[in-house]
Amino acid sequence: MYHRELEPPAQSFFLFGPRGTGKSTWVRERFPDAVYLDCLDDALCRRLLARPESLRDLLPVDHQGWVVLDEVQRVAGVLNEVHRLIEERGLRFALTGSSARKLRRGGANLLAGRALRRVMPPLTAGELGADFGLDRSLQRGLLPAAYARADHADFLEAYVGTYLREEVLQEGLTRNAGAFGRFLEAISFSQAAPLNISLVARDAAVERTVAAGYVEILEDLLLAHRLPAFTRRATRRIARHPKLFLFDVGVYRTLRPAGPLDRPEEMEGAALETLVYQHLHAVNANSALGYELYHWRAHSGVEVDFVLYGERGLFAIEVKRTTRLRGRDLRGLRAFRADYPMARALMLCGGDREESREGGIELIPLNRFLHAAAQVLR
Repeated sequence: MYHRELEPPAQSFFLFGPRGTGKSTWVRERFPDAVYLDCLDDALCRRLLARPESLRDLLPVDHQGWVVLDEVQRVAGVLNEVHRLIEERGLRFALTGSSARKLRRGGANLLAGRALRRVMPPLTAGELGADFGLDRSLQRGLLPAAYARADHADFLEAYVGTYLREEVLQEGLTRNAGAFGRFLEAISFSQAAPLNISLVARDAAVERTVAAGYVEILEDLLLAHRLPAFTRRATRRIARHPKLFLFDVGVYRTLRPAGPLDRPEEMEGAALETLVYQHLHAVNANSALGYELYHWRAHSGVEVDFVLYGERGLFAIEVKRTTRLRGRDLRGLRAFRADYPMARALMLCGGDREESREGGIELIPLNRFLHAAAQVLR
């Protein structure tokens, strides 16, 4: 078991995240004395669906500690009772779920002001410590079970087949299994690239509105993220299409078909960029750094993989696996610094030596950055 960097808040909270990221393990570890109610238990689920007010009967009368409701989206109607128990008895609740979508669409009481929102991402290099391996992470991803298992490929195939397809169908989010399956394959070609919904829809043989709805489903389930373009005070023409990232590099590799017409460097480049994005997203959430994440691409073609903007400052981050950087590899960062001279420009690359380049660009070994991302971004 790896120690997660996410710290529990002092008040009631929702903890959302895709299945398999370790939410249940984390709440059991952090709240060992809590009353634990697993809503995947069908008998408990039926009881709370039929009589949400029976929740108070499941709690000892003298209990003053934490209460965990795991997979709370299955019993959304119980949140009114949770609200009452917070107000009347001062109880604190840890409410886990794979998405807020079902809660919102069902008109559930989301406890505004009484429960914070937290997200559980996959593992990070900092959490894995000495067990982290760059090549292993790029192949397996960072879902805890996939990273640790010898049969990681079988696990990821089952994860994609069972969760990304069947559970989406069971949730009633779509009824066309074939169309959704084609969409998942098509969207994998947009990984770490500007998202063209019309192209994805054509490749999946669905209407554009259907493809757009599927992207929203993936985002609501925290299985994908759109990275908007950074356009603040732009001094040149900027491409405004968002980039798309599936949430885990192992899931991306499993969905992405490979054949004789696919260039390996395309898939490897997207995988590396995904791994860095996972870490930026995770440490920003776990450490409450408060950055907004973007990408930047000028119409001239120069681009920066990631831009982080917030009260702590402005970062421009480019990612290359190579140890031999050429002048053109730094063009994007130089152009960004020309427009935003206050930005801290980082080139994450191979090798094991940090150095500074002309124009205020810092070269940082990729492996070192992944382990220390939170400290660097602070």
